[in-house]
Amino acid sequence: MVMSRAFAGFRAQRSQRGDGEAQTVFSGDPPNAGRALQQGASSLGGVSDIPRVEAEVLLTHVVGWTRAALLAHPERSLTAAQAAQYSELITDRAAGYPLPYLTGEVEFYGLDVAVTPEVLIPRPETEVLVDLALERLADRKGSTTVVDVGTGCGCIAIALAAHLPQGLIYAIDISPAALAVARRNAERHGLQERIQFINGDLLDRRPGPVGLIVSNPPYVSTDEWATLPPSIRDHEPRLALDGGREGLEVVDRLLRQSQGLLVPGGALLIEIGAAQGDAAKEMAQRLFPQRGITIRIHPDLAGRDRVLEIQT
Repeated sequence: MVMSRAFAGFRAQRSQRGDGEAQTVFSGDPPNAGRALQQGASSLGGVSDIPRVEAEVLLTHVVGWTRAALLAHPERSLTAAQAAQYSELITDRAAGYPLPYLTGEVEFYGLDVAVTPEVLIPRPETEVLVDLALERLADRKGSTTVVDVGTGCGCIAIALAAHLPQGLIYAIDISPAALAVARRNAERHGLQERIQFINGDLLDRRPGPVGLIVSNPPYVSTDEWATLPPSIRDHEPRLALDGGREGLEVVDRLLRQSQGLLVPGGALLIEIGAAQGDAAKEMAQRLFPQRGITIRIHPDLAGRDRVLEIQT
């Protein structure tokens, strides 16, 4: 497994602290799949709410079997190399390292996307942003220009490109490392010709008038940062999470830069925190006081505030 610099640093720190060694997960001969899963799940009980599922994900990643095959044949033995790799991954996960960074990918909107410690791990609630974007563009004819601000691994831009054959999509990120991951994901799904990648801070290198702007910007407040789970706070990029003292500093900048950029009938969709709906709406009303502008907050599937929409 190829390690990123961040991952290599994590393993080095773990080793220096003495946070367990891979060979302590299994003893004796390489285990069969059933015992490997049992012991792996036991090791993950302190870090995961679904330790058995995570153990299965890691083992299928190592051995290359489907989950169905894994569960149907628990008697299959692992090779020594497989047992060693699985043990190392279990040890890393038990020490708090995020599961998607260990497997190198995560599913988003039905698509497998690669993730590294250089990018934020996509969350299911962000799929609401894609749903709303596709709804807004469903009745438009011809080519539509879409800008994904803070694209990270490119999951939003790629999901939109996969469902909008006539769309011209720009994916912007301030991090060159994140853009490299996004480009690889676009190539993985054959969408590299449909997405133009731009290295820039929010919309400072924006294209001309656009029909839709989407963004999952940093929106974690200073107080919230201290309470984040260590797996997020210690390993995911702070640049993609930290939204300043109140959590809305980046959202404020994005709203200001969006003024005058949307075509008539265009829309701006921004993911926000679950407790930020009222503040985000008030901010948008202050910055977009024109008549005819529609401003609303959309919930996620759990009923929590999730997306700020401004429609011209």
